Amino acid sequence: MNRSLKYVLFAEDRAFVARCLDVDVASEGDTKEEAISNLQEALNLYFEGHAASLSELPALEYQFGDVVVHA
Repeated sequence: MNRSLKYVLFAEDRAFVARCLDVDVASEGDTKEEAISNLQEALNLYFEGHAASLSELPALEYQFGDVVVHA
């Protein structure tokens, strides 16, 4: 079974981090492409050895926005 999962990509220190929004899995790489590729590999390993399957994941909807914080 194939399923498209959402991720967010951001720079942290001197690397890029790709974090899956649907399950608690993240990976990093020296480039954006490497971080995404590493995330895909980590997700494949996660679902290989995890009790949850792709079909059991609820479909999530995301809303992105900004909030103002006063410090």
